[in-house]
Amino acid sequence: MPDHIKFILRHAFVGFLLALAFVGGLLYLNVANLWHLVTHTAEGPIATVMLIVFCTITFGSAQIGYKIMMMGEENDDDDRSGGKRDAIPTLDAIAVPIPVESKRPRA
Repeated sequence: MPDHIKFILRHAFVGFLLALAFVGGLLYLNVANLWHLVTHTAEGPIATVMLIVFCTITFGSAQIGYKIMMMGEENDDDDRSGGKRDAIPTLDAIAVPIPVESKRPRA
């Protein structure tokens, strides 16, 4: 299996564990009376599975994005070449007179 696929699957699994912890915390703390709704309705297990799946998508994507953005070369800070930092050329604004005729007579 390619390394980048292993990387994505590993961090998606970390996001899955975070989602399980988050949903478990929501149910344990009974946020918005969620434990009662899940345990006392027929749709409770489906709602729990959906909550876990969508939280897994969210936390997995955030975890993968975080790890990708934290990747960098070892000698990333040694080379201080950041460009010449030239000024951005801008054009000067010039006032252009526009003649306008009034349709109403002045009082």
